Order: sequence, then structure tokens, then C-alpha cells
Amino acid sequence: MGAQDVVAQGRVAVVTGAASGIGLGLARRFAAEGMKVVMADVEAPVLQAAADDLARDGAQVLPVVTDVADRASVEALRDAAVGEFGAVHLLCNNAGVGGSQDPLWEVPLGDLEWVFGVNMWGVLHGVRAFLPVLQEQDAAHVVNVSSVFGLFAGSLGAYGASKHAVVALSESLHFQLREAGSHVGVTVLCPSAVRTNFDDSARNRPPDAGPPADTSATTRAARDDLHARSAPPKEPDEVAGLVVDAIRTSRFYVLTNDARDTAIRQRAEEIIAGSPPTPPLTW
Repeated sequence: MGAQDVVAQGRVAVVTGAASGIGLGLARRFAAEGMKVVMADVEAPVLQAAADDLARDGAQVLPVVTDVADRASVEALRDAAVGEFGAVHLLCNNAGVGGSQDPLWEVPLGDLEWVFGVNMWGVLHGVRAFLPVLQEQDAAHVVNVSSVFGLFAGSLGAYGASKHAVVALSESLHFQLREAGSHVGVTVLCPSAVRTNFDDSARNRPPDAGPPADTSATTRAARDDLHARSAPPKEPDEVAGLVVDAIRTSRFYVLTNDARDTAIRQRAEEIIAGSPPTPPLTW
């Protein structure tokens, strides 16, 4: 095993949002590669069941109930990972939620705080907690999960804004690590439709967020139209394969299909031209 091999036998991966969806796909793939996997999620019973399934297949797995929006919880995750396996070579900041897509001036503050707390602060907490550990290894990598909605003209309200933030902070992290002479690599995954239970993310909405917003018929119709215009959803295991390839080839941006390439190019052209953004739901 060379120093450049992050995904390899005996290495240690930490995956947040690992109980289902892309996170579970990543955990399965890393386990299949012979890695020790720390699975973090806020849903304790589902997390334990997923970890048990991997363990039955012979994987070395540590489930840790974690709320990524809580800095102390993420620091406890780091301590549990290092305490159990002695190191961390790969961090996947995957946990994410959807939230209301209603107008930003109408969405309850609790919903905004929940979406940004998980989607943006969760990534920052992960980076800040784990970077000192990653830098101690002979090879290490960070994967931040954004969305294709983090790459083209803003839509989907707070969700889209939070995912743009993940792309920006991943780019900043890459620049700062290079300036520091660090060997830690960075990848930002920007998936389009993936077959997960993401649309049901409100099941994990914290009670202290207050009463949830009523998703309007207009918002639901727009979301349904968006899905109808997207490429067929990929399976989480397919996405995990793309991530592993990206880590091994030092790829920074990872898209899961080319369905939104036109929208991404259009945004860049509109920025240069100074023109208003084109509504992405029309593409």
C-alpha cells in the first residue's frame, strides 16, 4: 500500500449520514475495499441496523449516533473513531436535508437554521474536527457532498443556498490546504437525482426548529416538474463508485450525470454578462 492509497485495506473512513442513501452506498463500498468504516447518523435504530448488515458481511464497522449540526457531537464522533481505530484517512461529509422550498421570506426561521445547520455547518464542523487528524496520516482525503443545485443558478430556496455554500467552502479548503503544503485531498460531490429517501428528510427535523412550513402546492409541483426533467436517478452504489474513482484520481468536482451541464455553463455566461439568472426549472 503506497502513501497515495487512501481507499485501501486497513484504512479508516468516516461517513456522516451513513444509515441510508449515498452515505450507506459509500460505507458499503469502503467496507468492500477492506476499509474500517465509522458510520455516523442521527437516526439511531436505522444506523445500528445498517452497521449490523455490514458487520455480518465481515466489515469492521463502528456506528456512532451523531448530529452534524452540533459541533460537540462531531468532535465526539472524531474521538470515537480515533479511539476505536487509531486514525482517520477519509472523511465524507455526506449528511444533508432538504427542507421547505417556499419563499425565503416566508420559511420559518427554524427551518432555515435546520437546513443550514446540517448542510453547511455540518460540513464545517466535520472539516474543523477532523483536519488535524487527517494531516497526521501519510494519505488522507475529504469528500464534501453538495448537490448539482450548488453549481447552477440558485433555486430550491435555503437548500440551494446551503449547497452553493458547500461548493464554495470546499474550494476554499482546497486552496488553503495547497497553500499550507498539505497532502490532504478534497473532492466535492454534486449529485443529481439519486435513489434515496432524501425527500423524507423532515423525519429528522428537530423539535426545537418550531412548527414546520406547509409546503405549498406550487412548490410541490415545481419539484415534481424538476424531477421529471432530470435524468433517471442513479443508485447509491453507483455514486459511491464515482467517489472512489475521484479520490484515486484526485478529481475535485464530481457530477453524477451530464443532465445539468447546460445549466452550469449558462450560469457562468450570465455572471460574465451581468444578466439575470435563467430559472433552472425551464431547462
